Amino acid sequence: MTTLFWLQTGACGGESLAILSAEAPSFEGLVTSHGLELLWHPSLSHAPMKRFDSLLEAIESGAQTLDIICIEGSLITAPRGSGLFDSYQGRARIDIVRMLAAKAGHVVAMGTCASFGGVHAASPNPSDCIGLQFDREQPGGLLPPEWRARAGLPVINIAGCPAHPHAMTQTLAALAAGMAPRLDALNRPMDFFNTQVHQGCTRNEYHEYDIEDEQLGGPACLFFNLGCQGPMTQAVCNSDLWQGVSSKTRAGVPCFGCTAPNFPRDADLFATAKIGDIPLRLPAGVERARYMAYKSLAHAAAPTRVKDKKMDV
Repeated sequence: MTTLFWLQTGACGGESLAILSAEAPSFEGLVTSHGLELLWHPSLSHAPMKRFDSLLEAIESGAQTLDIICIEGSLITAPRGSGLFDSYQGRARIDIVRMLAAKAGHVVAMGTCASFGGVHAASPNPSDCIGLQFDREQPGGLLPPEWRARAGLPVINIAGCPAHPHAMTQTLAALAAGMAPRLDALNRPMDFFNTQVHQGCTRNEYHEYDIEDEQLGGPACLFFNLGCQGPMTQAVCNSDLWQGVSSKTRAGVPCFGCTAPNFPRDADLFATAKIGDIPLRLPAGVERARYMAYKSLAHAAAPTRVKDKKMDV
């Protein structure tokens, strides 16, 4: 059996809620069919906190093997690096995290807060929040860039706010099977972070013909005016729908880029910054001059059904 310990730090509990909707595999399936032994989860374990205390002691002493530690939430280091703004029985949680990470075969950051700092690390960041091995875009968080877990991998960052349910359960199932995930430059599993949210979006044809909504509630593209980050954000939201049903863009909400290390960006989430008529940030791999020329031609060539916004979303 592969042992798993789940610890919440500075968090909202979003990953704990999201993972319950996973189906392939489900969280229950991890325990019943994929060889995971759940030592502790703050919401799902029915044992009293004395069990939590005894597990920490056993792991620290080496009496209990720890194969996977999942951390949910940003790492609070205030005041003055002590971490005591977030403590348990007088012990800073960041010190508990350091101890567990040193004992674990794999360390998994569940969500953007644990990965990069997330919402809690946004300016002015009064609690001095950071990620496990990144501080926003910069390598090095609670753990230094060169740190490696017992099995040889850095912290595995399953980014998202919250993280996608299947990104979480499928990564855990792979680790339980002894399969090390390939990681990108931000230490995110490439199986879930090698495609843009834009791919699979039902508003794509509107985007290609530069037919854009200026107010929420319409069927057209949200990129040019309403802040959508889908063309620049790596995630599977539109190729593996949430609960098999929907996504932000399908529900009429722009993608906020929540899997990126700079989330949330220091700007209006529902507005697109522009230079002239062209967004300041362009889709990955696109040159500005060519994009301007292409969009002008595409808008003129848009079919009537697209111009009239008669397509279903």
